[in-house]
Amino acid sequence: MDLFPLVAAERVRLSDSLAPLTVDEWEAPSLCAGWSVHVVGAHLNAPWEASIPSVILDIARARSITGGFDRVARRLADRMTPDDCIAGLRIHADSHFTPPGFGPEAPLTDVIVHGVDMLLPSRGAVGVDPVALATCLEFLGSARAKNFVPKGLLDGLAVEASDLDVRVGQGRQVARGPALALCAALCGRPAVLDQLSGEGVAALRARL
Repeated sequence: MDLFPLVAAERVRLSDSLAPLTVDEWEAPSLCAGWSVHVVGAHLNAPWEASIPSVILDIARARSITGGFDRVARRLADRMTPDDCIAGLRIHADSHFTPPGFGPEAPLTDVIVHGVDMLLPSRGAVGVDPVALATCLEFLGSARAKNFVPKGLLDGLAVEASDLDVRVGQGRQVARGPALALCAALCGRPAVLDQLSGEGVAALRARL
């Protein structure tokens, strides 16, 4: 299945959802630790706004991938307005860029989970296509999701969607809930854990 149309559709969907945000909502903290909604929006534009050499240089200066991405996102937010961030997602929705070593599941997961980061605190609801959501959750439950899922988070656990026919992980302790909340939890967002149930939730909470 070609996943890039799903990526494009979710970028457009997110841009539409971001359009009504107020100035205060753009500058409010997101669920992505240390980043405002604006910085997250700028980060989502990095594939076409930041050159690979500049990203590599920022990673080297920060001495970590996370630190390098932080530098890139903040610099982009300094020169891109919220409207620029929205327009970039729409204009470049069809971008086929993928991080080295990853397929289209990576940008799909980025736009879905960062959509939660940006919209859940102020707007509550986040719309995502069910096929895209299932693809994201299955990816996050696989070994291919290195650097997306905190190391050891799923050890001994399984997660099961209550709104999709998707279960990932091999553990006996299970956390159940909406697929979108599970995706955000697997990417390290403790704010969504209250949407989950089951004996596996305590383990997730202790590890995040």
